[in-house]
Amino acid sequence: MPRLNKYIASTGTCSRRKADELITEGKVRVNDSVITELGFYVREKDRVYINGKIVKPMKLEYYRFYKPAGYITSSEDERGRKTIYDIIPPELKHLKPVGRLDKDSTGLIILTNDGDLINEMTHPSIKVPKIYSVKINGKLTHAQAEEMFNGIVIETDTGEQKKAFAEVVPIEINNKSSLVQVKLYQGINRQIRKMFAKLGFEVEVLKRIQHATITLEGLKKGQVKIIKPKQIKELKGYLSKLTDN
Repeated sequence: MPRLNKYIASTGTCSRRKADELITEGKVRVNDSVITELGFYVREKDRVYINGKIVKPMKLEYYRFYKPAGYITSSEDERGRKTIYDIIPPELKHLKPVGRLDKDSTGLIILTNDGDLINEMTHPSIKVPKIYSVKINGKLTHAQAEEMFNGIVIETDTGEQKKAFAEVVPIEINNKSSLVQVKLYQGINRQIRKMFAKLGFEVEVLKRIQHATITLEGLKKGQVKIIKPKQIKELKGYLSKLTDN
């Protein structure tokens, strides 16, 4: 028997944490009774309602998508820009992205209807790593890589000044350009571009190659592939270890 918050998350309505809020606010009914107890367990024959509407578990789906440049990570855009939903298969348009990539960036986006997974993968307190392959227009020094590791203050979209951190590993460095691998644990919009800009560099190529245990390997630009059950099991096991720490 699943706990009520887990049951609600399995319907795709929201994450487990949001389900807890709905329960404590008295918006959840099981059969004929409003349930406000977070530890309540749902039996197989029970009917669960949210705001008077019945909800049922759905089949959870997980896909990898190689986002090309020129598309924003959104279902719609008030400025009329192209979105990833213009190019993913129609039968997958009900899925949501786990995190975002800006318009000019490429690489891995996980698509799913698992609200609980989305919350765990993107919640700032869990610090799920994301790895990027980045090319900049100049020679990055060891001292500059150390500066990024120790933190650089950048401006967020809301105008707030925030210290951003990145682990940078050099791959190929010359006087004209630097190819590096960047690992992030934060989720500040355009973080990598802003950090390099503070050091006087322009990002020429930015591609996400890994998110937690899921990689871009074997995908072509614009391609979508199902994530195998074994990979999902590994991913959830990895996330479980992160949340236990």
